[in-house]
Amino acid sequence: MILRNEENFARAVALGLWIKRPLSPWHYLLPGMFIFDYLRRSAAVKNYSAAFLFPRKLALDLSLQALAGKEREELMRQAEERIQEWLAGYRLNSAEIREGHLQLISLLLEHYLKLLKAEGDEYFLLLKNTYADKFNYQNFLEKITLAENEIDFAIARHLGNTEEIKKRLQAERDQVAELREKEIHQFFL
Repeated sequence: MILRNEENFARAVALGLWIKRPLSPWHYLLPGMFIFDYLRRSAAVKNYSAAFLFPRKLALDLSLQALAGKEREELMRQAEERIQEWLAGYRLNSAEIREGHLQLISLLLEHYLKLLKAEGDEYFLLLKNTYADKFNYQNFLEKITLAENEIDFAIARHLGNTEEIKKRLQAERDQVAELREKEIHQFFL
C-alpha cells in the first residue's frame, strides 16, 4: 500500500512535468506525432519513476528489516553500499550526492517505520494515525523536501550546473511541491 502510493506519486510528478511542456509545431503538422509523443512520455515516466522510487524502495525494505530486529547502523551501512552501486550506474559518483541520499533514506526509514506500525487499511488512514494533523505531516514533508533539494543541488553541481539542468530540476521540485500540497489538503481537511 505504501509502495503503491509512492509509485502513483512518482507517475503523477512525471506526467505533470510532461503535460506542462509546450507542444512543438510538429504536433500540429504531423498526424501521427501523438504516437511518438506517447512513447517518449512513457519512457520519461519510467525513467523519472525509477530515480524517484529507488531511495523509497530501499528505505521501505530497510524499515521492514528494522521491524524484524536489524540494527540501524547495519541498515545504514547496507543503504550506503546500495546507493553507491546505484549512483555508479548513473555515473554520479559523488560523496555529496551519496550523503544526500543517505539523509533522505534515513528520514524515509523513520517515516515508513511509523506507517508500518500505524493502524489503518488505507494509506490516508496510516498517515492520519501516524501524524494526527496536517502540521505534523507538513513538518515531515518539509524535511523530505530539504533533503531532496540538497540532492538536486549536488546533482546539478556534479553535472556542470547548466541552465538547462537547473530549469529541469526546478520544474521537478515545483511539480513535487504542488502535488504534496494537494496531498495535504486531500488527507488532512
